[in-house]
Amino acid sequence: MTSYSRGATPGPSADPLAVLGSLPGVPESVDSVRQAVDRVYGHRVMRRRSNEITSEAALRGARGSAALSGADWPLEEVRRRSDFSSDAESRTVGAALRLTAEAGQLLSVWRQSPLQTLARLHLVAAGGIAPDETVGRPRQAGETVDEESLATLPLPEPAEVGARLDGLAELLLAGTDAPALVVAAVVHGELLALRPFGTHNGLVARAAERIVLVGSGLDPKSICPAEVGHAELGRAEYLKAVEAYASGTPEGMAFWIAHCAQAVGLGVRESTAVCEALQRGAA
Repeated sequence: MTSYSRGATPGPSADPLAVLGSLPGVPESVDSVRQAVDRVYGHRVMRRRSNEITSEAALRGARGSAALSGADWPLEEVRRRSDFSSDAESRTVGAALRLTAEAGQLLSVWRQSPLQTLARLHLVAAGGIAPDETVGRPRQAGETVDEESLATLPLPEPAEVGARLDGLAELLLAGTDAPALVVAAVVHGELLALRPFGTHNGLVARAAERIVLVGSGLDPKSICPAEVGHAELGRAEYLKAVEAYASGTPEGMAFWIAHCAQAVGLGVRESTAVCEALQRGAA
């Protein structure tokens, strides 16, 4: 079982994710996000141009996710490029774009098999980049992780990774009363803490967060790119929040969930600005 269950659950019969939703400050974060999402969905532009907002949110989310993985390109550079194979940064941006596009196609698979979905996400991100024998499967004994942006985090052994992934999948499949924000934050944080794959774990974790937010019904049109917010808050704050999650303490978990809530709120702000620009005819 994941480390958060030790500090945050009162007993084996509890719903661990729901218990996290009652940690100090978390209900307020959940309410804040819900209200922000409701406001942007109520914007008059959403009634007739929601597809444009979704497309723009996907582009901006991919840019933000790539920035957190070390490829911090201007949005217009991401928009104009067609070749993402020339160097490491280009490949990172290309992987982020592919994952954002793929995430929307995997909602039904996620509900039935989260682990199969994660394998598919890694294949989409790393196929043709990482060694073929490592793509789409958790790392094995003796294999390392090539991910500089997360290098300061303790790296769990493969046996622990497998057990915790199984535990996470069981929790998700069993269902929970926890708010979508909490579930998305736990999925995101657990994948960052475990780094189950040899490469692209950050990109995969953020794509999985997106899938949960969309599939839960919190953001069904995928117009609230949390990746934008994570990037805006900065890599240093992101790593600090992940380290808090990895501590497994209730305080650390609450800190991470609040960080994710802030990121979603900033993603909402980004899409609200897009709505207003469209309304003015400026975008």
